[in-house]
Amino acid sequence: MTRDVRAIVIDIEGTVSSIAFVRDVLFPYARDRLPGFVAARGHTPEVRRQLDAARALAGEPELDDAALVARLQRWIDEDRKATPLKALQGLIWADGYENGDLVATLYPDAVTALRTWHADGFALYVYSSGSVLAQKLLFGHTSEGDLQPLFNGFFDTTTGPKLEAPSYEAIVDAIGVPGHGVLFLSDSIGELDAARAAGLRTIALDRGEAVLRSGHTHASTDSFAHIDARTGEVAAV
Repeated sequence: MTRDVRAIVIDIEGTVSSIAFVRDVLFPYARDRLPGFVAARGHTPEVRRQLDAARALAGEPELDDAALVARLQRWIDEDRKATPLKALQGLIWADGYENGDLVATLYPDAVTALRTWHADGFALYVYSSGSVLAQKLLFGHTSEGDLQPLFNGFFDTTTGPKLEAPSYEAIVDAIGVPGHGVLFLSDSIGELDAARAAGLRTIALDRGEAVLRSGHTHASTDSFAHIDARTGEVAAV
């Protein structure tokens, strides 16, 4: 049987993992450790590069490290999708995952579906505002084991903003599958709108954590178990 969908791209927060895990565990962990992390490793090339990029983004190249750390912590509080901030968070989380402080918790239905889809030959990808490093760490350190091998690739905001259609066009080009053969799953209607504008199939995940904008026209479900990956549609339940 010929299937319509060949690749599936997933969001993380509110889609495969709860918003609470990211908001109440990951963000505070990075926020609390940011001052010590910058003090200890701010001299290393990668960290210095991200700090300089954050200064440029802030438009204040004169900020010293202490003032910049305070600015970055404010961005965390605001959930700002700033690429250098996400890179620094990923580096801090790497330490947390490696020393056992952090273990990612995912929705069980998502884990089951991802394993099934991988076994069935679907190409699986992640597109998140978190850095590629942070994505790999999360999926590599879950309560269900290392899930990184399930995925063919990872995309972050270096590909482009998640609310803009060209970002999804770039992903389609990168994975080599026409837009109509790619299914995008997210809890953000803005992201789904952008993906649809780029020609992708879309399904909204309504986990009861985020308020989905009323009047949207995307198929929606509260569980991966209800998704027909072959057709890119929500199955009748």
